[in-house]
Amino acid sequence: MAKAFQVDVVSPEATVWSGQATIVIARTPEGELGIMADHEPLMAACATGAVEIETESGERLTIGVHGGFIQVLNNQVTLITDRAEVAESHAEAKETAQQRLAAEEAEADEDEDSS
Repeated sequence: MAKAFQVDVVSPEATVWSGQATIVIARTPEGELGIMADHEPLMAACATGAVEIETESGERLTIGVHGGFIQVLNNQVTLITDRAEVAESHAEAKETAQQRLAAEEAEADEDEDSS
């Protein structure tokens, strides 16, 4: 059995998920990143999309994130993001995150036009 480590997914509104996991898979602007116990310390930007977490019990969670940062330090992974929500699937997480990004861009364009 793989060694577990602490994972916290945090948005400004709340802690979206917190618990023990055996692997976290996240996307960065440079590509996909897999994190297991005893990973080297790291800090990276997160790409908008899905983060996969396999819990200590073997359950697979998909969390849709809207950018942010991921930090790995002393067997703890902290993902800090503007927005995050647990999704039913990888495709749903990606779609929801992209829709929110498009809505925010449209809102920013409207604000610019009204200035």
